[in-house]
Amino acid sequence: MSQRPSLHGDNVARAVGTIVLTVMALSLGDALIKLFSADFVLWQVFVLRSLVALPVLALIIGVRQRAGRPGLSRFLPRHPGWVALRSLMLTFMWVAYYAALPHLALSAAAAAYYTLPIFITLFAALFLGDRIGPLGWMAILLGFLGVLLVLRPDAGAFNLHALLPLAAAVLYALAMILTRSRCRQEDPLVLSLSLNVSFIAVGALATLAGLAGLTSDGGFLGGTWAPIGVSEAGALAVLAAAIIIGSVGAAIAYQIGPPATVASFDFAYVAFAGLWGLLFFSEFPDAISVLGMAMIVAGGLLAVRR
Repeated sequence: MSQRPSLHGDNVARAVGTIVLTVMALSLGDALIKLFSADFVLWQVFVLRSLVALPVLALIIGVRQRAGRPGLSRFLPRHPGWVALRSLMLTFMWVAYYAALPHLALSAAAAAYYTLPIFITLFAALFLGDRIGPLGWMAILLGFLGVLLVLRPDAGAFNLHALLPLAAAVLYALAMILTRSRCRQEDPLVLSLSLNVSFIAVGALATLAGLAGLTSDGGFLGGTWAPIGVSEAGALAVLAAAIIIGSVGAAIAYQIGPPATVASFDFAYVAFAGLWGLLFFSEFPDAISVLGMAMIVAGGLLAVRR
Protein backbone atom coordinates (compact mmCIF):
# COMPACT_ATOMS: atom_id res chain seq x y z
CA MET A 1 0.00 0.00 0.00
CA SER A 2 1.32 3.42 -0.88
CA GLN A 3 2.28 5.71 2.01
CA ARG A 4 2.40 9.00 0.14
CA PRO A 5 2.67 12.08 2.33
CA SER A 6 -0.09 14.64 2.17
CA LEU A 7 0.16 18.10 0.66
CA HIS A 8 1.18 19.37 4.10
CA GLY A 9 4.11 16.93 4.33
CA ASP A 10 2.16 14.45 6.46
CA ASN A 11 2.58 10.69 6.23
CA VAL A 12 -0.52 9.35 7.94
CA ALA A 13 0.26 5.63 7.66
CA ARG A 14 3.71 6.06 9.18
CA ALA A 15 2.35 8.33 11.91
CA VAL A 16 -0.31 5.78 12.89
CA GLY A 17 2.13 2.87 12.99
CA THR A 18 4.59 4.97 15.00
CA ILE A 19 2.06 6.07 17.62
CA VAL A 20 0.78 2.50 18.18
CA LEU A 21 4.35 1.25 18.76
CA THR A 22 4.97 4.29 20.96
CA VAL A 23 2.01 3.73 23.27
CA MET A 24 2.77 0.02 23.52
CA ALA A 25 6.29 0.83 24.75
CA LEU A 26 5.13 3.62 27.07
CA SER A 27 2.34 1.55 28.59
CA LEU A 28 4.78 -1.30 29.30
CA GLY A 29 7.19 1.15 30.92
CA ASP A 30 4.38 2.62 33.02
CA ALA A 31 3.33 -0.86 34.14
CA LEU A 32 6.92 -1.52 35.26
CA ILE A 33 6.95 1.78 37.15
CA LYS A 34 3.82 0.68 39.00
CA LEU A 35 5.30 -2.77 39.59
CA PHE A 36 8.54 -1.38 41.10
CA SER A 37 7.02 1.67 42.83
CA ALA A 38 7.51 0.01 46.23
CA ASP A 39 11.22 -0.55 45.52
CA PHE A 40 12.26 2.60 43.65
CA VAL A 41 11.95 6.32 44.26
CA LEU A 42 10.54 8.22 41.29
CA TRP A 43 13.56 10.53 41.09
CA GLN A 44 15.88 7.52 41.06
CA VAL A 45 13.95 6.18 38.07
CA PHE A 46 14.14 9.54 36.30
CA VAL A 47 17.89 9.90 36.76
CA LEU A 48 19.06 6.33 36.20
CA ARG A 49 16.71 5.63 33.30
CA SER A 50 17.84 8.74 31.45
CA LEU A 51 21.51 8.13 32.23
CA VAL A 52 21.08 4.85 30.34
CA ALA A 53 19.07 6.47 27.53
CA LEU A 54 21.26 9.54 26.90
CA PRO A 55 24.40 7.74 25.63
CA VAL A 56 22.25 5.59 23.35
CA LEU A 57 20.55 8.66 21.88
CA ALA A 58 23.86 10.50 21.53
CA LEU A 59 25.38 7.50 19.75
CA ILE A 60 22.45 7.24 17.34
CA ILE A 61 22.59 10.97 16.57
CA GLY A 62 26.35 10.85 16.09
CA VAL A 63 26.29 7.80 13.80
CA ARG A 64 23.39 9.15 11.73
CA GLN A 65 25.04 12.53 11.26
CA ARG A 66 28.61 11.40 10.62
CA ALA A 67 28.16 12.16 6.94
CA GLY A 68 27.32 15.77 7.75
CA ARG A 69 29.41 18.50 9.32
CA PRO A 70 30.33 17.53 12.88
CA GLY A 71 29.76 19.88 15.76
CA LEU A 72 27.86 20.41 18.98
CA SER A 73 25.10 22.22 17.09
CA ARG A 74 23.97 18.85 15.73
CA PHE A 75 22.92 17.92 19.26
CA LEU A 76 21.16 21.20 20.02
CA PRO A 77 17.57 22.12 19.08
CA ARG A 78 16.75 24.86 16.59
CA HIS A 79 14.51 26.63 19.10
CA PRO A 80 15.92 25.87 22.57
CA GLY A 81 13.27 27.84 24.46
CA TRP A 82 10.29 26.03 22.97
CA VAL A 83 12.03 22.66 23.24
CA ALA A 84 12.91 23.30 26.90
CA LEU A 85 9.30 24.28 27.66
CA ARG A 86 8.04 21.14 25.91
CA SER A 87 10.49 18.97 27.85
CA LEU A 88 9.46 20.44 31.21
CA MET A 89 5.77 19.98 30.37
CA LEU A 90 6.35 16.31 29.57
CA THR A 91 8.58 15.79 32.60
CA PHE A 92 5.94 17.08 35.01
CA MET A 93 3.28 15.22 33.05
CA TRP A 94 5.11 12.00 33.93
CA VAL A 95 5.59 13.15 37.53
CA ALA A 96 1.82 13.57 37.88
CA TYR A 97 0.98 10.29 36.14
CA TYR A 98 3.61 8.19 37.91
CA ALA A 99 2.63 9.64 41.29
CA ALA A 100 -0.90 8.30 40.70
CA LEU A 101 0.10 4.75 39.72
CA PRO A 102 0.78 3.34 43.21
CA HIS A 103 -2.71 4.45 44.26
CA LEU A 104 -4.87 3.64 41.21
CA ALA A 105 -5.46 0.66 38.97
CA LEU A 106 -3.39 1.02 35.81
CA SER A 107 -6.49 0.83 33.60
CA ALA A 108 -8.28 3.52 35.65
CA ALA A 109 -5.28 5.86 35.53
CA ALA A 110 -4.95 5.28 31.79
CA ALA A 111 -8.62 6.01 31.18
CA ALA A 112 -8.50 9.27 33.15
CA TYR A 113 -5.28 10.26 31.37
CA TYR A 114 -6.82 9.70 27.95
CA THR A 115 -9.17 12.61 28.36
CA LEU A 116 -6.32 14.43 26.60
CA PRO A 117 -8.12 14.81 23.20
CA ILE A 118 -10.90 16.57 25.08
CA PHE A 119 -8.36 18.99 26.53
CA ILE A 120 -6.89 19.45 23.06
CA THR A 121 -10.36 20.45 21.86
CA LEU A 122 -10.72 22.95 24.71
CA PHE A 123 -7.24 24.39 24.20
CA ALA A 124 -7.78 24.76 20.47
CA ALA A 125 -10.84 26.87 21.23
CA LEU A 126 -9.08 28.83 23.97
CA PHE A 127 -5.73 29.52 22.30
CA LEU A 128 -6.39 29.12 18.58
CA GLY A 129 -9.94 30.41 18.31
CA ASP A 130 -11.39 27.12 17.06
CA ARG A 131 -15.16 26.73 17.31
CA ILE A 132 -16.09 23.73 19.43
CA GLY A 133 -19.64 23.22 18.15
CA PRO A 134 -22.31 20.77 19.36
CA LEU A 135 -20.26 17.65 18.55
CA GLY A 136 -17.28 18.98 20.45
CA TRP A 137 -19.37 19.80 23.53
CA MET A 138 -20.94 16.35 23.33
CA ALA A 139 -17.44 14.83 23.30
CA ILE A 140 -16.41 16.86 26.34
CA LEU A 141 -19.53 15.89 28.29
CA LEU A 142 -19.23 12.22 27.35
CA GLY A 143 -15.56 12.09 28.32
CA PHE A 144 -16.01 13.65 31.72
CA LEU A 145 -19.04 11.47 32.51
CA GLY A 146 -16.81 8.52 31.68
CA VAL A 147 -14.16 9.79 34.08
CA LEU A 148 -16.78 9.99 36.84
CA LEU A 149 -17.79 6.38 36.20
CA VAL A 150 -14.18 5.13 36.23
CA LEU A 151 -12.99 7.07 39.27
CA ARG A 152 -16.35 7.30 41.10
CA PRO A 153 -15.44 10.28 43.31
CA ASP A 154 -18.14 9.71 45.95
CA ALA A 155 -18.00 11.95 48.98
CA GLY A 156 -16.89 9.24 51.38
CA ALA A 157 -14.02 7.68 49.44
CA PHE A 158 -12.71 10.21 46.95
CA ASN A 159 -9.04 9.67 46.22
CA LEU A 160 -7.22 12.90 45.38
CA HIS A 161 -4.67 10.84 43.44
CA ALA A 162 -7.42 10.37 40.84
CA LEU A 163 -6.90 14.00 39.78
CA LEU A 164 -3.25 13.42 38.88
CA PRO A 165 -3.91 11.60 35.56
CA LEU A 166 -6.18 14.50 34.59
CA ALA A 167 -3.37 16.96 35.31
CA ALA A 168 -1.05 14.76 33.24
CA ALA A 169 -3.54 14.85 30.36
CA VAL A 170 -3.56 18.66 30.43
CA LEU A 171 0.24 18.82 30.28
CA TYR A 172 0.50 16.20 27.54
CA ALA A 173 -2.11 17.95 25.40
CA LEU A 174 -0.25 21.26 25.71
CA ALA A 175 3.07 19.58 24.91
CA MET A 176 1.75 17.87 21.79
CA ILE A 177 0.19 21.10 20.50
CA LEU A 178 3.59 22.70 21.06
CA THR A 179 5.25 19.81 19.21
CA ARG A 180 3.04 20.38 16.19
CA SER A 181 3.10 24.18 16.19
CA ARG A 182 6.57 25.18 17.45
CA CYS A 183 8.77 22.07 17.33
CA ARG A 184 7.74 20.49 14.06
CA GLN A 185 11.12 21.08 12.41
CA GLU A 186 13.12 19.73 15.33
CA ASP A 187 14.98 16.43 15.08
CA PRO A 188 12.90 13.89 17.09
CA LEU A 189 16.11 12.42 18.52
CA VAL A 190 17.16 15.86 19.75
CA LEU A 191 13.71 16.31 21.30
CA SER A 192 14.17 13.00 23.11
CA LEU A 193 17.68 14.03 24.17
CA SER A 194 16.31 17.27 25.62
CA LEU A 195 13.51 15.41 27.43
CA ASN A 196 15.96 13.02 29.08
CA VAL A 197 18.17 15.93 30.16
CA SER A 198 15.04 17.43 31.76
CA PHE A 199 14.35 14.13 33.55
CA ILE A 200 17.86 14.11 35.01
CA ALA A 201 17.72 17.77 36.04
CA VAL A 202 14.32 17.48 37.76
CA GLY A 203 15.20 14.14 39.34
CA ALA A 204 18.52 15.44 40.67
CA LEU A 205 16.96 18.61 42.09
CA ALA A 206 14.18 16.62 43.78
CA THR A 207 16.74 14.19 45.22
CA LEU A 208 18.83 17.06 46.61
CA ALA A 209 15.68 18.61 48.09
CA GLY A 210 14.93 15.31 49.81
CA LEU A 211 18.47 15.05 51.18
CA ALA A 212 18.16 18.60 52.50
CA GLY A 213 14.94 17.67 54.29
CA LEU A 214 12.77 19.90 52.11
CA THR A 215 10.43 17.07 51.13
CA SER A 216 8.66 14.43 53.21
CA ASP A 217 10.48 11.17 53.84
CA GLY A 218 9.28 7.84 52.58
CA GLY A 219 7.11 6.78 49.69
CA PHE A 220 7.48 6.84 45.94
CA LEU A 221 8.14 10.60 45.84
CA GLY A 222 10.13 11.20 48.99
CA GLY A 223 12.10 8.07 49.91
CA THR A 224 15.82 7.44 49.64
CA TRP A 225 17.35 5.73 46.63
CA ALA A 226 17.19 1.95 46.74
CA PRO A 227 20.09 -0.42 45.99
CA ILE A 228 20.11 -1.85 42.47
CA GLY A 229 20.04 -5.61 42.01
CA VAL A 230 19.89 -7.72 38.86
CA SER A 231 16.10 -7.48 38.48
CA GLU A 232 16.13 -3.72 39.13
CA ALA A 233 18.91 -3.21 36.59
CA GLY A 234 16.94 -5.19 34.02
CA ALA A 235 13.84 -3.12 34.74
CA LEU A 236 15.82 0.12 34.29
CA ALA A 237 17.14 -1.13 30.94
CA VAL A 238 13.60 -1.86 29.75
CA LEU A 239 12.45 1.54 31.06
CA ALA A 240 15.26 3.26 29.18
CA ALA A 241 14.30 1.48 25.95
CA ALA A 242 10.64 2.38 26.53
CA ILE A 243 11.37 6.08 27.08
CA ILE A 244 13.57 6.23 23.96
CA ILE A 245 10.89 4.60 21.82
CA GLY A 246 8.15 6.62 23.47
CA SER A 247 9.77 10.06 23.36
CA VAL A 248 11.11 9.70 19.82
CA GLY A 249 7.95 8.02 18.55
CA ALA A 250 5.55 10.62 19.96
CA ALA A 251 7.60 13.43 18.45
CA ILE A 252 7.71 11.76 15.03
CA ALA A 253 4.00 10.86 15.02
CA TYR A 254 2.80 14.37 15.90
CA GLN A 255 5.29 15.96 13.51
CA ILE A 256 4.28 13.93 10.44
CA GLY A 257 0.60 13.20 11.14
CA PRO A 258 -2.48 15.36 11.75
CA PRO A 259 -2.90 15.62 15.55
CA ALA A 260 -6.56 14.52 15.40
CA THR A 261 -5.71 11.34 13.49
CA VAL A 262 -2.68 10.53 15.63
CA ALA A 263 -4.66 11.12 18.83
CA SER A 264 -7.32 8.66 17.63
CA PHE A 265 -4.75 5.86 17.59
CA ASP A 266 -3.09 7.21 20.73
CA PHE A 267 -6.05 5.59 22.49
CA ALA A 268 -4.40 2.21 21.96
CA TYR A 269 -2.62 3.03 25.24
CA VAL A 270 -5.86 2.31 27.12
CA ALA A 271 -6.06 -1.19 25.63
CA PHE A 272 -2.38 -1.91 26.30
CA ALA A 273 -2.70 -0.60 29.87
CA GLY A 274 -5.65 -2.93 30.43
CA LEU A 275 -3.58 -5.85 29.10
CA TRP A 276 -0.55 -5.10 31.32
CA GLY A 277 -2.86 -4.52 34.29
CA LEU A 278 -4.36 -7.95 33.77
CA LEU A 279 -1.00 -9.69 33.25
CA PHE A 280 1.04 -7.96 35.96
CA PHE A 281 -1.52 -7.05 38.63
CA SER A 282 -4.54 -9.29 37.94
CA GLU A 283 -6.68 -6.16 37.61
CA PHE A 284 -10.19 -6.95 36.40
CA PRO A 285 -12.20 -3.75 35.87
CA ASP A 286 -15.86 -4.04 36.78
CA ALA A 287 -18.72 -3.37 34.38
CA ILE A 288 -19.13 0.27 35.47
CA SER A 289 -15.43 0.97 34.94
CA VAL A 290 -15.52 -0.66 31.50
CA LEU A 291 -18.53 1.49 30.58
CA GLY A 292 -16.70 4.60 31.79
CA MET A 293 -13.59 3.70 29.76
CA ALA A 294 -15.75 3.18 26.68
CA MET A 295 -17.35 6.60 27.21
CA ILE A 296 -13.94 8.27 27.57
CA VAL A 297 -12.67 6.64 24.38
CA ALA A 298 -15.89 7.54 22.55
CA GLY A 299 -15.69 11.12 23.75
CA GLY A 300 -12.05 11.36 22.73
CA LEU A 301 -12.78 9.96 19.29
CA LEU A 302 -15.62 12.44 18.85
CA ALA A 303 -13.30 15.24 19.91
CA VAL A 304 -10.57 14.35 17.44
CA ARG A 305 -12.88 13.43 14.56
CA ARG A 306 -14.67 16.78 14.67
